[in-house]
Amino acid sequence: MGSELQRRVAELVSAAKQRETESPVEWAVEVGKWVEAAPSTELAEVLVSQLCFQHNRPSLWKFLDIALSSGLLSPPHVLSILSSRVIPNRWSQPEAYRLYLELLRRYAFSFGPLSGDVSKEKIMESIDVVLELSQTYKVRVVELGHALVLFFFSVISSLIDSTLDDWGFKMTSRKRPRSDFGGADYSDMEIDSRESKNFKIKEHRERIRKMNSFLAIEVLAKLTESRKALVLLRLVHLNMPEIFNGLLKRLRFLEGRQLASSDLSSAVEPLARLSANIQRVSGFKYQLNKRKLIGMLLDSGSQKPVFHCNPGFGHSTCWVCFDIYMENAMDGKQLSIKSVVDILAEGIMTLQVFNQASWQETFLALWLSALRLVQRERDPLEGPIPHLESRLCVLLSIVPLAIANVLKDETKLNSSSIKGDTVSGNTENGYGHKMDGKSNTSRKQGLISSLQVLGNFSGLLCPPSSVLDPANIAATKAARFVRNSKTEKDTSGAGSGGDVCIKAGGDMRHLIVEACIARNLIDTSAYYWPSYVSASTMSPSDTSPIQKSPWSTFMEGEPLRDSLINSLITTPASSLEEIEKLYHTALNGSEEEKAAAAKILCGASLRSGWNIQEHVVHFVVKLLSPPVPTNYTGPRSHLTDHMSMLSALLFGASYIDTVHILSLHGKVPEVAASLIPLCEVFGSLKPTSNNKSSMGDESSIYMVFSLAFLFLLRLWKFYRPPLEQYITDRGGPVGGVLTLEYLLLLRNGHIAPAGDETNGSGDQLESSPVGPMCINSYPKLQAWYRQDRSCIASTLSSLSSGNPVHEVANKILSMIYWKITRVGAPPSNSSGPSSASISGSPADTGEDSCQRPMLPAWEVLEAIPFVLDAILTACAHGRLSSRDLTTGLRDLVEFLPASLAAIISYFSAEVTRGIWKPVPMNGIDWPSPAVILQSVESEIKEILDAVGVNVPSCTSGISTAMLPLPLAALVSLTITFKLEKSGEYVHTVAGLALENCASGCCWPSMPIVGCLWAQKVRRWHNFIVVSTSRSVFRQNKDAVAQLLRSCFSSFLGTPHASTSSLSGQSSVNGLLGFTIADVNARPSVAPGFLYLRSCRTIHVVQYVNDVIVGLVAEYAVKLVTRCARTDSPRLNSSQVSQCLAIAKTKEVASLGASLLCVTGGVQLVQELYRETIPNWLLSSKEERHGEANAVSRVMEGYAMAYLVILSGSIEWGIGDNLPSWTLSRRARVVGIHMDFLAGALEGNISLGCHPATWKAYVSCLVGLMVNFAPVWIREVKVETLGKLAGGLRGWHECELALSLLERGGASAVGSAAELVVNVLD
Repeated sequence: MGSELQRRVAELVSAAKQRETESPVEWAVEVGKWVEAAPSTELAEVLVSQLCFQHNRPSLWKFLDIALSSGLLSPPHVLSILSSRVIPNRWSQPEAYRLYLELLRRYAFSFGPLSGDVSKEKIMESIDVVLELSQTYKVRVVELGHALVLFFFSVISSLIDSTLDDWGFKMTSRKRPRSDFGGADYSDMEIDSRESKNFKIKEHRERIRKMNSFLAIEVLAKLTESRKALVLLRLVHLNMPEIFNGLLKRLRFLEGRQLASSDLSSAVEPLARLSANIQRVSGFKYQLNKRKLIGMLLDSGSQKPVFHCNPGFGHSTCWVCFDIYMENAMDGKQLSIKSVVDILAEGIMTLQVFNQASWQETFLALWLSALRLVQRERDPLEGPIPHLESRLCVLLSIVPLAIANVLKDETKLNSSSIKGDTVSGNTENGYGHKMDGKSNTSRKQGLISSLQVLGNFSGLLCPPSSVLDPANIAATKAARFVRNSKTEKDTSGAGSGGDVCIKAGGDMRHLIVEACIARNLIDTSAYYWPSYVSASTMSPSDTSPIQKSPWSTFMEGEPLRDSLINSLITTPASSLEEIEKLYHTALNGSEEEKAAAAKILCGASLRSGWNIQEHVVHFVVKLLSPPVPTNYTGPRSHLTDHMSMLSALLFGASYIDTVHILSLHGKVPEVAASLIPLCEVFGSLKPTSNNKSSMGDESSIYMVFSLAFLFLLRLWKFYRPPLEQYITDRGGPVGGVLTLEYLLLLRNGHIAPAGDETNGSGDQLESSPVGPMCINSYPKLQAWYRQDRSCIASTLSSLSSGNPVHEVANKILSMIYWKITRVGAPPSNSSGPSSASISGSPADTGEDSCQRPMLPAWEVLEAIPFVLDAILTACAHGRLSSRDLTTGLRDLVEFLPASLAAIISYFSAEVTRGIWKPVPMNGIDWPSPAVILQSVESEIKEILDAVGVNVPSCTSGISTAMLPLPLAALVSLTITFKLEKSGEYVHTVAGLALENCASGCCWPSMPIVGCLWAQKVRRWHNFIVVSTSRSVFRQNKDAVAQLLRSCFSSFLGTPHASTSSLSGQSSVNGLLGFTIADVNARPSVAPGFLYLRSCRTIHVVQYVNDVIVGLVAEYAVKLVTRCARTDSPRLNSSQVSQCLAIAKTKEVASLGASLLCVTGGVQLVQELYRETIPNWLLSSKEERHGEANAVSRVMEGYAMAYLVILSGSIEWGIGDNLPSWTLSRRARVVGIHMDFLAGALEGNISLGCHPATWKAYVSCLVGLMVNFAPVWIREVKVETLGKLAGGLRGWHECELALSLLERGGASAVGSAAELVVNVLD
């Protein structure tokens, strides 16, 4: 057909030429009869071959024009062929080039109908082959839309290249992208075989050539003004940024050369238009219809902040995620396994994007949240929980380090932009987001501004009493610096003698500024800020001499003596050099110096050396794994040579606040990996002495092992009841439960970053082995680990006589029985020697029984479950008294403190199995809580009533308190411990395990246990009562729902109060409280605080999703009505009312997302996407909200979309610089949800929600994803994106559909282009 068509066309043209009568219209009619279907690719190729350049006559060009306008030919196809042939020969064929430019001006966007798969495929393949798109752009062109985008971009690039060549400009860049057809045929430029000898003709053609280059720029300027051109180029910008940046380079190069040449003055105006049009691509944003509510919702970032609309609002409500996350991080039962610095840095950038705030607003909100965190500790509950030191760590170390990461990220973005010479950079990865100019100022300038504004919040800046002296020292340092600079005195640093110390004037801002200066976030120019240095601080009348720092004495070489050691322990170091010297002393000093250096390192420098805390933490972890000396050949591990140092270090690192500080810095995996070799080595050694308790011997083998082992299990959280250790059907642990393997996996993932980390000393981390670790490399630990899992999973199997474990168990029983008989004669129900042995074997009662077994700790731990089974069975059958049982357990813990781990694990498993009968806590056999049980229950009821929770009493009518035998034994053991600081490593493990075990039993087990402890430690009464009240929420769904409702009402106000002030007492302080507890006699906590301390123990955590989703929907509907009634009826349609309603809806969703994430983390977010929201959309909610108007329905959908996107962003981030497993999980879960929406849009799923809610949810979800998380869209299947875009187009949301498709990656370019062709004018 092609050759026949070519012959006919050639005959037609030749015949017309001979007759000298050419009628292009008649040609078009005649040729139209020859083609099988229009548009015809064969006809296009034939006609262009005739034009280029056998019959290059005006009539044939006119015929081509008619064929294009009539639909006989496809304009993109014809223009592609012409581009490949005319542009390279533009010098020899200037007339053809000029006519080509005219056709391009007319038909560049006349894509014509794109129906018919065969025709589309032919046109696509021809355009791809002719322009060599696949080779040039290294992509596979499989859709006509994709080909059209690359065709248009190629034509623009080629014309700019041609103009550069025609004007004699050469780009020297090696990366200059250039199409093969973009240059000129220089041989034809010199010799034109077709050119007439006539000089006038030659001169005429020269003028055409010059005009053509200007015309090309004019045509490009005109074409790029089109909306279609903007969208097509934006598809290249978003999905092929390097290629687009090459176009920008050429434009800048052309502009620069044009300005330097006076001959090109006429091109100034069109070139400026062209450049402006291209530059507009990167900053283009689709303008949704703001007259529609959905368009206004998605454009709400351009409105004024809500506190500008209503003076009753404050900044804090927009950033509640910060407050909730920080307060949740203070939960001593939940140690963070990831650095809070990294989590907070990610959260800062995420919330800055979602709030569309300036960096000043963002950093100010962060500082205020951290200050509120510290202020809530002013009247704390006294108990074994993290206190002020951990909260100050967040304010003065974690937050500055997180900000440093944010500033570092900006530096990387800027450097990458400079290297790439691009304006696109990473603006579409989620973090380079620009919001109406708010982000134009640098992040560092935003930090400085936030610190300056922070001085206006004097109520939050008042330092706690324990921090008053450091605050005054910081203020004095600034005053001294300012005074010295004014008097031009060159003095040395603080503590160098002869200067002054001010007694008053310091506040928390002075400490914050010093923390920022220490990390080079700002410089000392901050000292000159207005009001930073007060006049009283500058007055010399208020001064007193400064004492010499003990650290100066230490650096001068003074030996570590008692007085100096005590001073160094209580005084934080001020420089990294001091910490480095201390570290080397701990490794290379004498035995006494090693131990002293370890104690000092874990002292004030770690807990309150905020300016260098991250370095102290680094060296503490590093010191846990002393390096192997060169050529070490000792018979035992080199770790034994550091036993005294390790003992002191483990003691110091085991304190509650210290452990929490280590976890805040993300060191849990590294610490666990360092502890494992210690446990393996010291647990395999025999003790050298058996004549005293291990708990009293700080440097014994048993003591070092116990410290390391209990520390390890504390990080691992092994004491969770087995009921909480089940795995979901999708493979994720519930409730944040850790395993030892997972900790090692995390540690192995940190190896590479740790090697790149610099700490000022130049040393690499020698902590733990350099390579990856696995539990199989530590056989002793692995054997115990397997035994422990086995004991939890099932009851113990009997041991045969003569088994080594059997023999060890008998020795331990003999030791316990000898201790019992030493205390007094065995009671009547005590067992004899034969009944205190395993399997009925007689235990020795001779001299050997008086000796403590000298066995490796691993052997003892292996035998302990069998010992516990024997004595618990004996007690249950009346052969051993409860008092003797407690005494035996106590003696066992004193012998080997690490045995507490086996006791807790065994008893917890037995309680869960429920095979032991309850025993009466009557004060005769077991301790009794009766004295205060009723009063404690009354206090619990008051706490619950205060937060809106109403649960029935369960102790009324109970004559005698009862507990399962294992739990009774465990609580009786723990109340025998002395509450000394040196025993904190035992108390923390026992206390947390006891609470978990008791709260897992039926009510009122927890109040009984709480009363027993409250009777022992009266100063902990309030803490114990509050802790006991938390157990109500473990299995009571109604209580959880009531508490969550109180959280919402305390933060937002009740949704049913139509006339109440929207500000009132509802705020972050209403949610979390001004302080943790009032100074009144009765304990009191805010609903949000109580929820944060209870949410991780909720059994059916998926239920929380349903409650939160219901509350968010309810508040969104009700708040619209409330906002419309505020202040004036006229506000119902005003911008203020709309602004207020949108802001409050965002607050509702933000609160819901924050509470959801802290409750169940990523598992609960996955459940939200996969189950909760789909079920919510499928179910009918008419009965819940009654007669809600259309606006309320739309706001309901918006609130739910905001909840979904924000919760996902909190857990998965909005960028692409994340671990691969996080990205794959995000893509999978988001993809499932988007598939569900696409199916519903196609009508495959029947929905139960209101149509307005459904439309608002889908539209707002897509809009929020486009605005805040565009990277997510590239992870969704193209077919799904196409279905969603089709649904949006059906709702006349074409702009939203385009913005969705254009961010779908290279595979979605074709679909986006086809939508452009079919929709845009």
